[in-house]
Amino acid sequence: MAVKVGMVSLGCSKNQVDAEILLALMVNNGYELCADPEQCDVVIINTCGFIEDAKKESIETIFEFAQLKAQGKVKVLVVTGCLAERYREELAMEIPEADVVLGIGKNTEIAKAVKEALDGQRVTAFGDKADLPLNGDRVLSTEKYSAYLKIAEGCDNKCSYCAIPLIRGGFRSRKMEDILEEAKGLAESGVKELNLVAQDTTKYGQDLYGEYSLDKLLTELCKIDGFHWIRILYGYPDRVTDSLLEVMAREPKVVKYIDLPLQHANEKVLREMNRNGSFESLTALMQRIRDKVPGVVLRTTFIAGFPGETEEEFAQLVEFVRAVRFERMGCFAYSTEEDTPAGEREDQIDEEVRRHRADLVMEEQMGIAFELGKSLVGKKLEVLVEGYDDEQQMYVGRSYMDAPDIDTKTSFVSEYEDVKPGDFVWVEILDSVGYDLIGRQTEPDEE
Repeated sequence: MAVKVGMVSLGCSKNQVDAEILLALMVNNGYELCADPEQCDVVIINTCGFIEDAKKESIETIFEFAQLKAQGKVKVLVVTGCLAERYREELAMEIPEADVVLGIGKNTEIAKAVKEALDGQRVTAFGDKADLPLNGDRVLSTEKYSAYLKIAEGCDNKCSYCAIPLIRGGFRSRKMEDILEEAKGLAESGVKELNLVAQDTTKYGQDLYGEYSLDKLLTELCKIDGFHWIRILYGYPDRVTDSLLEVMAREPKVVKYIDLPLQHANEKVLREMNRNGSFESLTALMQRIRDKVPGVVLRTTFIAGFPGETEEEFAQLVEFVRAVRFERMGCFAYSTEEDTPAGEREDQIDEEVRRHRADLVMEEQMGIAFELGKSLVGKKLEVLVEGYDDEQQMYVGRSYMDAPDIDTKTSFVSEYEDVKPGDFVWVEILDSVGYDLIGRQTEPDEE
C-alpha cells in the first residue's frame, strides 16, 4: 500500500505555492495524498516564520501533530518552510519530535528525506536558499478555478523591520518562458483567476532583462485562452511604471486591482524603515494610479508602532488613510523581529500601544469601507462564484475588488439554474452589511 501523506501549509500564498510543489514531488515519487491527518502516515508542516504571531502558530501546529505522532496516528513528522529555514539546527534540536527538518534549499529532496525517516533515520538538511525550486509540477490546494502563480522569489529591498531577505535570500525572477508555460498548464486545467505573487511583483524581470518587465509579462499572459481575471499582488510603490498602468487600463483580463503594501506615510518613519516616499509623494502616486486606471481598487497594508514612531508621525498615517480612502486596507501592529535593524533599536514602543494604534487605523478604515460599500448599492458587479451558503441560502463569491482569502465577499440570490463555483455572473448590489455586499444575480448592461 502507498504511504499516505498530508500537509498543513501556513503563512502567505507564496509559501502555499512552495507547498504545492512539495506535494507534487511526493506524488511523483509514489506517495498518496491524504486530507485526514489522523489517517496519514506522514504529515508535512510547511511553516511561516515572518512575524511573531506566525511563528507561534507554526510551533503550535507542530506540537499538535507531535501529539498525534505520540499516539501512534502519525509515523513521520516533517517540518519545512520559513521557520525551518530561519532557525535550522535550533529548531531541529528543540523539537525532537520532528523526524525531518528541511530548509527551503533542500525542498527537492523531500521524498528522499521522508523515505529515510520511514526507515528510522532522523533527517536535517539545509542548502543554498537559491536552490529553492521555482519551477516544477504542482498539486493545487486552491479551488480549481483560481490559482497563485509565483513569478519571482526572494527580496533585495532590505526593509529594516523585515526578515524575509534573511529567510528567502536575494530577489530572483523566473524566466518569462517558464512562467508562461506554467500559466498555460494552469489555464488548461481550468484556472480562470490567476493571482501573480512574489515578494515584490513590480520588480519582476529587472535582474534577468535589465528592466522592469511586469508589463510585458502581463501582456503575454493575457494572450493565453482561459483566464478571465489576472490579479497583481505584493507590489512595491517605487516601481509602479506608466507602462504597467497602461497595460492594466488596456487589457480587460488584468483586474483593475493592485496590492501595494505602503507600510507608512510619514517620511521620517519610512526612511527609518529603509523605504522611500512621503505623505505627499505617496498621495500623488495613488492619484496617478487612479487617473490612469479608472475604477482601480487600491489595496495596501500599514505597520503601526514602528520603533520611535511619535504620536505626530502616527497621526500623519491616520490622516493619510483618511485622505486617500483606500478601497481595501489592513494595518498591523509592528512585530519585533530578531536579526533585523529595527528589532535591535532601543526605542521599541510598548506592545499595547502598538496594537492600540493599529486598531485606531482599522477603525478609520472601517468607516471608509462601509461608506464605499453603500456607494455600490444599485450598481452591477461581475462576481466569481465560490459556493453556496446553506445558512444564508445565498450564493457567495468575490467581485474584481476582492482578492482570495484576504478581502470581502459578495452574497447573492439567483433565479438562474446551474450556478456553480467557478462561474462568472453579474450581480446587482442591493445592500452592504459591514464589509460585505448583498445582491441578486442579473444580466450585464448592454454595451
